[in-house]
Amino acid sequence: MQPIVYIDTSKIRSDKLEELKVAIKGLAAFVEANMPRLISYGFFLDGNQTELTVVAVHQDLASLAFHLDVGAAEFRKFGNLIDLLKIDVYGNIDEAVLKRLHQKAQMLGTGTVRVHKFYAGFAR
Repeated sequence: MQPIVYIDTSKIRSDKLEELKVAIKGLAAFVEANMPRLISYGFFLDGNQTELTVVAVHQDLASLAFHLDVGAAEFRKFGNLIDLLKIDVYGNIDEAVLKRLHQKAQMLGTGTVRVHKFYAGFAR
């Protein structure tokens, strides 16, 4: 079974950086407390602190689906803080999860969703 890597990138809205930093810490704590199957979850700011990247490593498709379901209300809180530019998913997902990813992209911005299907390699 291959893990699924989720990466999204967003532009931080003007004058929202400090509010976003507080919201990020809250979301990280929520995810850690409520999503035990998530292997890794990190927020990264670029050098100018104008762009935010979220990197999540899920054990499997069920973990990603659970994350999208349980986190939906929390993700909505970011709507006035960011403009989601893109979501990239590395791994095999189903149509239901793909649909939810498109909904998240529309809810938080004008971003695209790209799925990169697993071809070869291994996970330990």
